[in-house]
Amino acid sequence: MAGLRLGPLLRFVDHSSGTTATVWVETQRPCTVTVRCEDGASGSAPTFAVTGHHYALVVVSGLTPGTTTPYEVLIGDDRVWPPADSPFPPSTITTPVPAEEGSRDPLRVAFGSCRWAAPPGGGSPFTPGSPLRPPGDDPVGPDALDALAARLAADPDAVRPDVLLLIGDQIYADETSEATRQLIAERRDPREAPGAEVADYEEYTHLYDESWQDPEVRWLLSTVPSCMIFDDHDVIDDWNTSESWQTDMRATSWWHERIVSGLMSYWVYQHLGNLSPAELEADPLYARIRSVPDGTEVLRRFAATADADPAGVRWSYRRDFGRVRVLVVDSRAARVLGEQERAMLDPGEARWVREAVLDAPGSYDHLLIGTSLPWLLPPLVHDAEAWDAALCRGVRGGPDGRWARFGEWLRRAADLEHWAAFPDSFRELTELVREAGDGPDAPATVCVLSGDVHHAYVAEPRWAGGDPRARVFQLTCSPVHNSVPTLMRVGFRFGWSRAGKVLGALLARHGRSAESPVRWRKTGGPWFGNQLMTLTLRGRNARLDLVQARRAPDAPGGVRLETVMERSLSEE
Repeated sequence: MAGLRLGPLLRFVDHSSGTTATVWVETQRPCTVTVRCEDGASGSAPTFAVTGHHYALVVVSGLTPGTTTPYEVLIGDDRVWPPADSPFPPSTITTPVPAEEGSRDPLRVAFGSCRWAAPPGGGSPFTPGSPLRPPGDDPVGPDALDALAARLAADPDAVRPDVLLLIGDQIYADETSEATRQLIAERRDPREAPGAEVADYEEYTHLYDESWQDPEVRWLLSTVPSCMIFDDHDVIDDWNTSESWQTDMRATSWWHERIVSGLMSYWVYQHLGNLSPAELEADPLYARIRSVPDGTEVLRRFAATADADPAGVRWSYRRDFGRVRVLVVDSRAARVLGEQERAMLDPGEARWVREAVLDAPGSYDHLLIGTSLPWLLPPLVHDAEAWDAALCRGVRGGPDGRWARFGEWLRRAADLEHWAAFPDSFRELTELVREAGDGPDAPATVCVLSGDVHHAYVAEPRWAGGDPRARVFQLTCSPVHNSVPTLMRVGFRFGWSRAGKVLGALLARHGRSAESPVRWRKTGGPWFGNQLMTLTLRGRNARLDLVQARRAPDAPGGVRLETVMERSLSEE
């Protein structure tokens, strides 16, 4: 009998009709997967195969708007989810009342990034389905997703997010656990490159097992819809940081398999679930892979082409939740890396983002732009990245001079690769945010949601030519579960300080950087810890909460979410 290997993950829930959803699973063998709800809604799909693994994305139709209904997963006639001995409440699908039908329910968007898999119980090697080891044994502290799951599972009346936005580093292909290193040693010689980092698709699948088999997280992702986008560690640290970096990586014997496998696994495990049923139906790659007994070569060719010609593939996507527009932007694979035409987004991608933001003005009250890398950084960090970009471009001594070589070394050593390191793209995004937030049909808020930098903060910009009508925020939240070294804490605090701003101004002068069209100030944070932010959006009002996972022996699961910040982002 076939069983579940991974999942179910509740991914897309339709907010226009409130009647459809998608559920992703990985199974042990080829089969047909059925999702059946208590209210009679259902859907079925045969699995498709990639490198001996079997997956299905089931479209569930016939859901009743404005309801919460438990569901089960069947393979043939056998129920495989929820497990008979599950300690968690039933997995459910919650559907909204469409906005045009007069819904005034708030939308809650929880977000964060950078999650190492929580260590399992019974020793460091990972065992699927094993309980978590006690939170006190976790060297980086309790996992914020585990803490959220514990809260929701313990209290049926607890307020749940309507969507969980995971904006980068869902897995760490380059910082592997003891269990993954053991797997690698059983498959190949770890003394040969890429060593203890993952090398191929099979090793990537182990990372997802390690991360999503965590019992609390597995239940959480089965009952809270999720949207995802990659960042560098989903493939490798500093992925696409520069043209020189890319040249060096492509010269190695192992990189091609690494990047192809990384993009293949991202498409299967993360990207597919970001798409609506209509987008899935129109996707020729999805249709082709489902039409053949084994889709491995089809997907390999796609991934290889995506790496060779990033402009031919779009990983960014748009989701409309009633009168809230969410645009998730790929700030990794879509880059143009030549120093003289360096851009965060290729021209086609930039046009798509602009059109998606400005489409149907007045049709949304809040615009959320998800990009794994912050738009507004601590001022010193921003100025250092713009300065470094100028050095690499050759502003001091030419593109082959010692300053340019120093700039490339520094860029790689210090991870200087955010929006500020792509000055033209920073200006274009700044202008797009201003344009989206202005005019008679302006939304109440424009929020840029980011992660990556292992701390959380709120920043508010001010434009030299006058501010837009909407309130604009940079909301950064990271990590969900990762280390935050003391040196990093000190450095980011200094980056916001007056002395840091003075030093940044000196760097900008040395790099002959153009004056920024926008200035910003920190209005919250920095906060350090394993954490999640939640935006609650009702009408034209917006509220922001930040919670952190703390050890609590008396709480369910030994961990508790504690609120460390609450504030309104708009007039109540």
